Amino acid sequence: MTENWIDVSIPLRDGMPVWPGDKPFERTLTHSMATGAANNLSQFSTSAHTGTHMDAPLHFMANAPGIETLPIDAVVGPARVIQIHDDEAVRPEELRSHSLQPGERILFRTRNSELRLTERDFTKEFVYIAPDAARYLANRQVRTVGVDYLSVGAFHEESGRETHRILLGAGIWIVEGVNLANVEPGDYEMICLPLRMVGSDGAPARAVLRRL
Repeated sequence: MTENWIDVSIPLRDGMPVWPGDKPFERTLTHSMATGAANNLSQFSTSAHTGTHMDAPLHFMANAPGIETLPIDAVVGPARVIQIHDDEAVRPEELRSHSLQPGERILFRTRNSELRLTERDFTKEFVYIAPDAARYLANRQVRTVGVDYLSVGAFHEESGRETHRILLGAGIWIVEGVNLANVEPGDYEMICLPLRMVGSDGAPARAVLRRL
């Protein structure tokens, strides 16, 4: 059964793209068998929003819940991958044709998937969820939203913050940095589990999909 699962996580590695200003991922060996230690032992440091990760409400709202409060059913169960054709943003006009339902887990596949986030440097020109689309998703009572780049919001600070606040304020859980390069639009089973970091605004996650 394992061959039916598609790993849509971005591998964590030194030198990987991160949001400008975030702590880059760095892994070092504190013990090495090559130098006579009894075992190999790594330590790592990075931003909580590196690679495939989830945002908690605390990320953009003061005194809001942290990532450890994530309900498992928000990230385990049926999910729909939707192809977005707009080259700039996810907009309500394109979403209306997809008949979004309350409680759905939605992953947006955009031209971002062609950027190969696993291989290239960060770019500011990525497809984002426009604030009016975020409001549409909130009105449709979507459960979880995932995107194929490092942010649901635009690189422009105010617009990006607004999108985050609308989604998180509506109780929508956010998955960012999902690698959908080899995933076709359609219905899937999803498992996406972030690290249970108490009081954290977000956490790296491992995400997999299986076609239904």
